Amino acid sequence: MTFAMTKAGREAFLADLRVGILAVNEEGRAPLAAPVWYRYAPGGDIYVVTGENSRKMKALRLAGRASFTVQTEAAPYKYVSVEGPASFEAPDFERDIREMAHRYLGPAAGEAYLKSSGSRVEGNTLVRIKPERWLSVDYGS
Repeated sequence: MTFAMTKAGREAFLADLRVGILAVNEEGRAPLAAPVWYRYAPGGDIYVVTGENSRKMKALRLAGRASFTVQTEAAPYKYVSVEGPASFEAPDFERDIREMAHRYLGPAAGEAYLKSSGSRVEGNTLVRIKPERWLSVDYGS
């Protein structure tokens, strides 16, 4: 018996609304793991926006790779974890910042968050993780 998800199942699970855990090696330390908002569409890459001068960004630039995990919080437990190279580009405010705030908080709360946090493109980087290796478990299957 295997608990691994099908390709379609793991991609759909990753595309659902979840908080992801971004993990990246840090020289001389344990790997850095941090919860992040993200977007993903089946067959594509994972996108995360983070501060250009953040600890995450510095580690990502040095490592050039990352792991990314999403999970359920209740039984039957499920998770999907991917690993792959990271690339970097300037974010687009509408597509990458506003859309993510709305995805995680809804339109009204998302706009309030954007206003109160001073969210902007300047000082942020869009991180693109290309999934190369997948691990998945569905204990409900």
